[in-house]
Amino acid sequence: MVGRERRRTALVTGANRGLGLAVGTLLHARGFRVVLGGRDEEAVTAAASELGAEAVVLDVSDDASVKRATERVGRVDVLVNNAGTFLDRGDPPSAVPLSLVEATLAVNVLGAWRVSQAFVPGMVEQGWGRVVMVSSGTGSFANGLFPQAPAYSASKAALNAVTVLLAKETDGTGVLVNAVNPGLVRTRMRPDAERSPEDAATDIAYAATLPDGAASGVFFRSGAVVGW
Repeated sequence: MVGRERRRTALVTGANRGLGLAVGTLLHARGFRVVLGGRDEEAVTAAASELGAEAVVLDVSDDASVKRATERVGRVDVLVNNAGTFLDRGDPPSAVPLSLVEATLAVNVLGAWRVSQAFVPGMVEQGWGRVVMVSSGTGSFANGLFPQAPAYSASKAALNAVTVLLAKETDGTGVLVNAVNPGLVRTRMRPDAERSPEDAATDIAYAATLPDGAASGVFFRSGAVVGW
């Protein structure tokens, strides 16, 4: 299995820092060809250089950027849709500016969807692939949506729906599509969180390296399936 993993390519979006970089670091240590994607060319190039990985400029909200990244990277085996934004903490659903909602959905939902559309067909064609959506407990009806951040919460609920839809489409193709709730992770968005990006990265890597025949279209938390 190690030899096979060394030939696999993993693309991680939003990966020049925080959780994305931690995931890329872990997959790199496991022998993957890792490509870190990020909007800031200087930052993502520096992060990749330090890691010994590759970098690609990738703005998940921009069609042209995703197309250029697809041409640059080529076919991928593992896609970690980590890029995200959190803009509306403290705004109630009845008053949150819809401009913030639109900006949040553009990245957290449509961004992940756009990048998945770019790379999932290649996975299906080759008969193997892993797609991981980095989601949140705030987007889980079972856990309870979070009215103090309605745009973010709704975006993660929508991302979970996209996960299920892609999993149904790719059922039986060798491609597994799952979402992961890593919990509150200490990043620029949540500097007060207790869990380190390195610790949370293990949950993402778990879903990214599931064996053939494993679950698809489910929501993971710490390696266990939880309710949507």
